[in-house]
Amino acid sequence: MNTQFKDYPASEIKAKLQQCLDYEAKYGTNATVTAVKKWCQSYEYRKNEWQWRQNVAKSINYNTDYTKPYYNEYK
Repeated sequence: MNTQFKDYPASEIKAKLQQCLDYEAKYGTNATVTAVKKWCQSYEYRKNEWQWRQNVAKSINYNTDYTKPYYNEYK
């Protein structure tokens, strides 16, 4: 697992931004397109999103049954 943020190549980011702009021109704006455009236009946004995903992965406890509603168990 990478412990250092490595940004995507500029050509891939530019292509994704163009996809978003084309979609927006054809179908209009929505929350997903707005978020992806922001991701494409901001290095800090991409870095923060990567850090968030790393922390989510670290927070998973593999020995926990997340399907069991242990919060509602009163004994």
